[in-house]
Amino acid sequence: MVEYGNGVGQGAGQLGSSGHGGQVVDVGASLSQLVTDSVHTVAALPPTVLAAGFIAIVVGFLILKRAF
Repeated sequence: MVEYGNGVGQGAGQLGSSGHGGQVVDVGASLSQLVTDSVHTVAALPPTVLAAGFIAIVVGFLILKRAF
């Protein structure tokens, strides 16, 4: 099942398992899920919220530019 992304999690779980019942965290899968969830959240926002966020970021950069 390596081609489906299970190779690292299963291998690390079998090799590093000491019987304490802990789960193996697949860092690659969790980072991928973080990016996917973030893109989905931004894509689901209405255009007015996106515009307000963009303006807030630009104004924040301008304030930081004047401060430093």
